[in-house]
Amino acid sequence: MYSWHVTHGAASDVGLIRRHNEDRFHADPAAGLFIVCDGMGGHRAGEIASSRAIDIIPHHLAESVADPSLPLVGAARPEFSAATNRLASAVRLANHRVHQESARRVECSGMGTTVVAAWLVGAVLSIAHVGDSRLYLVRDRAVQLLTMDHSLVQEQIQSGLLAAADAARVAHRHVLTRAVGVHPLVDVELGELPVLNGDLLLLCSDGLTAGVSADVILRVTQESSDPQAISDRLIALSNAAGGTDNATVIVAMVTQRNTGLWNRLYSQLFTGPAQESP
Repeated sequence: MYSWHVTHGAASDVGLIRRHNEDRFHADPAAGLFIVCDGMGGHRAGEIASSRAIDIIPHHLAESVADPSLPLVGAARPEFSAATNRLASAVRLANHRVHQESARRVECSGMGTTVVAAWLVGAVLSIAHVGDSRLYLVRDRAVQLLTMDHSLVQEQIQSGLLAAADAARVAHRHVLTRAVGVHPLVDVELGELPVLNGDLLLLCSDGLTAGVSADVILRVTQESSDPQAISDRLIALSNAAGGTDNATVIVAMVTQRNTGLWNRLYSQLFTGPAQESP
């Protein structure tokens, strides 16, 4: 019998310009759950928003695994699996709680965060995202972007008002059209796909993609089989390109393994969750 096994690496860096790192991440290969959040807001409120989302989403999912009858936050979408709908529920709950805190605390007014989350349940990857943090899939020596930025620039590219090649040079490139916590309700973009043996998943904040192209990401993933080395190398390249923003990367490699006794023991001993400390 075979099961899906995930190894991962992760790195986050403040960059060369910013004073604080408002990115947060959660990586739990045993649960198949990976999340990157990029906070926004004055008075360091961005890091509060991203930290709250990183706490709330895994907790809601863990509660639902323990009690599948736990009500969903928001309506279920029948075209998606139960796991994908549950992931959407977790993001909506984070939105509700971050928005409540923003309204309650003057110093947090208007705070929000991006979210990109990938949850592997069985052989199906559930995807939820809000904002411009991204999820890439590297498969068969090719890279594919699985998310679409919720940004003013992306809307202008889609409408033909802006060429994709010019996007990095426009002044409003960081303006988001959706974020978690800014409004009482949020439209969570969802997706899902079956994973294949050897797939590599890369989640990142826009601090990475501001200076590191998809082609470079692909090249770096082909140069090493160590997900931590890939993560560290991409952060170094982001800083070499100017380090204008906080940058966070999670690299997760998916393989099929025989579920023998040794592999089960190894999984229990060495695949605990990782989370960036505030």
